[in-house]
Amino acid sequence: MIKFNIQMVKWASHQPQLRAVRTPVFIEEQAVTPEFEWDDIDATAVHLLATLDDEPIACLRIIDYQKIGRMAVLKGYRGRGLGAALLQEAVAICKKQGSKSVHLSAQTHAIEFYRKAGFKQISDEYCDVDIPHVDMQLDF
Repeated sequence: MIKFNIQMVKWASHQPQLRAVRTPVFIEEQAVTPEFEWDDIDATAVHLLATLDDEPIACLRIIDYQKIGRMAVLKGYRGRGLGAALLQEAVAICKKQGSKSVHLSAQTHAIEFYRKAGFKQISDEYCDVDIPHVDMQLDF
């Protein structure tokens, strides 16, 4: 297990660090177009940023304390608990803000990861940016 730091940040102050994670994961690895990846939601979302020695290595965003999205972990840091730690922190933040549940759109390869965190599948499979997804929900 690596020693990383998770902090809540805003797009306005941490855009370069968030882009440094999301660009290689979504745009380069998964071929998501930049036009889709960068949207107006980033400006109002709450972002979690994981760093190791001040280098950005993982992130996600929370929309209206009810939806988690854009979770990304750089390839070299996967399988070390970063995603689970980010998700746990995001869920705790949503709970603290009084949300009754939290939703996310999971890539189908990650369904089991989210199930382990207590999420339940609430939709059939669908394609989003040519990647198979399902909607999942965690009730508090």
